[in-house]
Amino acid sequence: MTTRILPAVGDADAARAITTLLSQLPDAEPAAPVADSTSLLDLLARYAAESLDELPEVVLVHERIGPVPALELIREIALRFPAVGVILVTVDSGPGLYSAAMDSGARGLVPLPISYEELAQRVQAAAGWSTGVRKHLGHGADVLTGPGGTVVTVSGAKGGVGATVTAVQLALAAQASGRTVALADLDLQAGDIASYLDVQFRRSVADLSGIQDISPRVLQDALFAHQTGIGLLLAPGEGERGEEVNDRSVRQIVSALRNRHEVVIIDCGTQMHGANAAAIEMADITLLVTTPDVVSVRAAKRMIRMWDRLQIRKAEETVVVVNRHTRGTEIQPPLIEKITGTRVAKTSVPAGFKELQPVVDAGRMQDLENKSSVKQALWGLAGELGLIRPAEPDQKTGRFRGDRGSVGLRRNRSK
Repeated sequence: MTTRILPAVGDADAARAITTLLSQLPDAEPAAPVADSTSLLDLLARYAAESLDELPEVVLVHERIGPVPALELIREIALRFPAVGVILVTVDSGPGLYSAAMDSGARGLVPLPISYEELAQRVQAAAGWSTGVRKHLGHGADVLTGPGGTVVTVSGAKGGVGATVTAVQLALAAQASGRTVALADLDLQAGDIASYLDVQFRRSVADLSGIQDISPRVLQDALFAHQTGIGLLLAPGEGERGEEVNDRSVRQIVSALRNRHEVVIIDCGTQMHGANAAAIEMADITLLVTTPDVVSVRAAKRMIRMWDRLQIRKAEETVVVVNRHTRGTEIQPPLIEKITGTRVAKTSVPAGFKELQPVVDAGRMQDLENKSSVKQALWGLAGELGLIRPAEPDQKTGRFRGDRGSVGLRRNRSK
């Protein structure tokens, strides 16, 4: 049986050496190396979207891979693609790292410099394990092996531009179409999702921050089951607890949410920190909400540039949502697109203070009337992003209702 091997190596010299050795293994089919963690996850997701059989049996992760650290990358692969055997390639082969790699989900560790015998043994073991898992999954095991649900992050260019309203309405729209939805609040010190949906719940994202392995039961205990059917993961009630949530914990939390829900909406607020940076990096769709005024558009441009400098998200991979749009304003969406270098969503959201004020004051965003222009626009945006389940045909007319489809705004994994 042929073993497909995908090496993920950030160092060019190491990539050449590993590829040469892999090509010498019997019955091995090594793929071209990928140079970073983002490319690796996107590629695996595209394979998984086709079928389980398209995934490589073995993935080699070099210790110098980035921007996601090697152990965190291994944990991500193990959570999202449990039928893939992962091997860590590292200089440090001591018991401490070995134990950490196994805890993260690795199936083996190969020390540098690599010996042919060691590599062959580890690859054979990982491939055998992968084959066994796939046979098990092929008999109906309830395990998610594909790319999981769609993760959407919503950030505000500055405070008060409407990011939380956007996040809440996108979640409501996706849930109303029949999708399973989680709405997470990573505005860790000032999150307002609980206030917008009239929720009082003691548990928060901070309660998951110290857990090494987030099981479905642990995740369920931390989620508030809202009356709309949305699972809410709230920001901590005490702002100082936000410091407990770091980038590593967020990667685990987002992976767990993705594996249990078809759509995951994350409100990232307006302040950048390691936690929401990790979420934005992992997202399939990244939205940046701005209003059509000079101050907000400048703030959006600064945010985009910062994401690019920190290698969190490229400008062309970001979708800007224009809120409180009017035809008479001097700054129109095409100009915002040019200034920021992003893609601006086709759906703009009109100003609707009078529509929103009663439901915001009551903490009942779910009660926003269907005739509201704001709701119609944001639910239309959900359709544009592909978050709404395709509608069933009307039994009388045979026409489909409410399916706006996707316009290809997802990240590489959906291409």
